[in-house]
Order: sequence, then C-alpha cells, then structure tokens
Amino acid sequence: MEEIKYEKAIERIEEIVDQIEQGKLDIDSVADRIKEAQKLISICKDKLLKTEQEVNKIIGEE
Repeated sequence: MEEIKYEKAIERIEEIVDQIEQGKLDIDSVADRIKEAQKLISICKDKLLKTEQEVNKIIGEE
C-alpha cells in the first residue's frame, strides 16, 4: 500500500465500516475490506507512535 496520510486512512476506514454496517458489500468483498481496514489501522498506529516519539524528543530537548 502506497504512503497515505493519516486523515485519508481514517476516512477510508470509516467508509469501510459504513459499507459493512449498511450491508453494501457482498460476502466476497467483506473479507477484502476487513483486510484493507486492518492494514490502514496498522498504518495509523505507526504514524501515531512516530508522532508521539517525535513530540517526546522535541519536549525532551527543551
């Protein structure tokens, strides 16, 4: 998956959840969307962790 901004990843996760909740996906697509959402969640977690580390580093330098 190419580099994606945090906000775009969150938007896509919300779209996937909405599609699943509203029954807009056929059964064959559900597993694929869940896998996509898992990857996006992982990307978001990584970005949050990196940002936290950078902020702590900056705060620690002051």
